[in-house]
Amino acid sequence: MRQPDVVLDNGNIRLYCGDCLGILPTLEAGSVDAVVTDPPYGIGLTKKIAKQRNGSVKAREGGYVHKDNLEYLSLVTVPATRLCIGLAKRVVITPGSRHAFEYPKPDDMGCWYSAAGTGLGRWGFVCSQPILYYGKCPYLANRRGARPNSCGQVYPNDANKVGHPCAKPLPFATWLVTRASIENETILDPFMGSGTTGVACVKTGRRFIGIELDKGYFDIAVKRIEKALKEREGALVAS
Repeated sequence: MRQPDVVLDNGNIRLYCGDCLGILPTLEAGSVDAVVTDPPYGIGLTKKIAKQRNGSVKAREGGYVHKDNLEYLSLVTVPATRLCIGLAKRVVITPGSRHAFEYPKPDDMGCWYSAAGTGLGRWGFVCSQPILYYGKCPYLANRRGARPNSCGQVYPNDANKVGHPCAKPLPFATWLVTRASIENETILDPFMGSGTTGVACVKTGRRFIGIELDKGYFDIAVKRIEKALKEREGALVAS
């Protein structure tokens, strides 16, 4: 079994730099409660141009090597999804809208809605992104009541502060983590990117396993998660 490249928080956080298709089969059965992941999509995006709240325009360079064409989905993303479904009780994926129906049929669907738009699609500004749910809702399964299966963006978008062209806003990742799991469970993200899911797990009291192929993004994720751990420790001391 492959050992993690980085272990943090007394072993509650394990981070792997490598190909998820090779690492997922080495994870112990029963070691993951839920998968929460944002697989790569963006058609080989190399530059992101975003309008800031102050009206300025910011272009971020950064070669994002992944693509969401059908070949990449069939060779990497969909096989990884099937491995995750076999590994965890629950799997929650934000697949993007272009090829969402290429994924295995989910047990339920929700959406992430942003009135300002999250990019330009064939019919105009894309104002919603699908959320695919596999498995049983942890709250209903544990008789803790029903919760919405969708989320509207009512918070500032902090994703452009991260050194990654397709980072999701931390408030959304935090909502998704808490929607997919309950406290102290272990969350897996096989497409970790810059570590937003891991940061959300630190903030919400979940354990985390992250896998990222790109060494540059892996290093960013490690730094962000280490910072979140220090902030949590500082908050505990202050209280």
